[in-house]
Amino acid sequence: MRAIEGRAFAAGMPVAALMEKVAGLITRRVQALYPLSTHQKVGVLVGPGHNGGDALVVARELHLQGYEVVIYRPFSRLKELTQQHAQYAESLGIALVNEIEALQSCDWLIDGLFGFGLERSLSASIAEAVNQINQWSVPVVSIDLPSGLHTDTGAALGTAIRATQTLCLGLWKLGLLQDNALEYVGTAELIDFGLPLADIEAVLADSPCIHRVTPQSAIANLPLPRSATTHKYKMGHLLAICGSHRYTGGAILTALGARASGVGMLSVAVPESIKPLLSAQLPEALIIGCPENSSGAIAQLPESVELSSYNAIACGPGLTMDASTVVERVIASDRPLVLDADGLNVLAQAGTIPTLTQRQAPTILTPHFGEFKRLFPEIAAGMTNRVIAVREAAQQTGAVVLLKGARVAIANPDGTVWINPASTPALARGGSGDVLTGLIGGLLAQDMLQSAPIEAAVQTGVWWHAEAGMLAAQERTELGVDAFTLTQYLMPALRSHLQ
Repeated sequence: MRAIEGRAFAAGMPVAALMEKVAGLITRRVQALYPLSTHQKVGVLVGPGHNGGDALVVARELHLQGYEVVIYRPFSRLKELTQQHAQYAESLGIALVNEIEALQSCDWLIDGLFGFGLERSLSASIAEAVNQINQWSVPVVSIDLPSGLHTDTGAALGTAIRATQTLCLGLWKLGLLQDNALEYVGTAELIDFGLPLADIEAVLADSPCIHRVTPQSAIANLPLPRSATTHKYKMGHLLAICGSHRYTGGAILTALGARASGVGMLSVAVPESIKPLLSAQLPEALIIGCPENSSGAIAQLPESVELSSYNAIACGPGLTMDASTVVERVIASDRPLVLDADGLNVLAQAGTIPTLTQRQAPTILTPHFGEFKRLFPEIAAGMTNRVIAVREAAQQTGAVVLLKGARVAIANPDGTVWINPASTPALARGGSGDVLTGLIGGLLAQDMLQSAPIEAAVQTGVWWHAEAGMLAAQERTELGVDAFTLTQYLMPALRSHLQ
């Protein structure tokens, strides 16, 4: 952002003009969020830099629109342009205070203390003011980032404003899309103030891309519409290898997720003893009973199962480590593979990087953080940024790596990263990851027939899974979304976006 803005300024864009433009857009947005009819009194937190200047222009404009404005200015020295705006605000009769308590009676606040680039912890007096604000039941709109948040990692530098809304300026800041930032960011949205595309490309051209998964991009990757003459063999055949006598549910949930994907044919390999349970839940699937060992895990796949006959394989949920021989055979196959749960644990035991660099077929790994640490101990040991960590993992293995969390990060081997910006704590339930594995596997099997990039299935599956969770949480509360219930919301969630 510094380099991009610097190019614009060097080309002749006046700093003051850009500040006026940005602040005007912010003003219109906050007026929509907090109309004068219900939120008359607003407190504005002003920092020493241009973030503070933006806040002062917004304060001026709100004052002129009839809001009662109180400006909190804890810094005696401001940048020149910011100082000019402070002087003008005072000339208009806007109250300028240096005690945070003066803002406690406000209906809402605007946070313009610090923008991007903050590297050190907040000073004691500012930290105390921020902590006081966080104790108030007052909505806060942060400009660009909540003050005190690290731009890239999303970590609080000592403490940080807990914003209700964050209006990110120009380009998304990486920190806003990190799990660390979730309790501070609130609802985040982008304020596009028209950065020249040529300047963006000049600065970012050689950098690996980071994208946000959007409903539009996810739906565009779906195998829709379908030809009127299509049939099941044209819509992919997925083999799901999952479950054990102990973890029957893992097999059922994975298969239900796969079924929702619309895959043409679904085969599910499970221990022979639980085959009747799967058949009862999924009458349309081909349930393959496998020999099992004394612990109730799959001992081997039947000779009739020819892995090369499937378009994709999803392997891992509910298997237990006693099925390691089966997992090793699957990894050694030439089939596109989604690996999860105990499939990942077997891979980690065998050696993640040397094993996957020998694989000739596409691979998708879907670890949560604990599994990620086992798969990539050296990367995880120095991990401060999820995006960088998942990118390194994908580049070192040649696999697509999906790191689960509140903000799922998906990395391709070429360094491109996709982040799904929306989710719900309702998905923090055992089995929800099994549903995701099946859903991605089913999409992957279809994509393989249509020569779509494998990351398309991952992006769409992650988005779809999150949308189903959010819809279920909306109707059932966050406490009522068990993994089986989640499967029942996959189609309603998609339908709501296709209408």
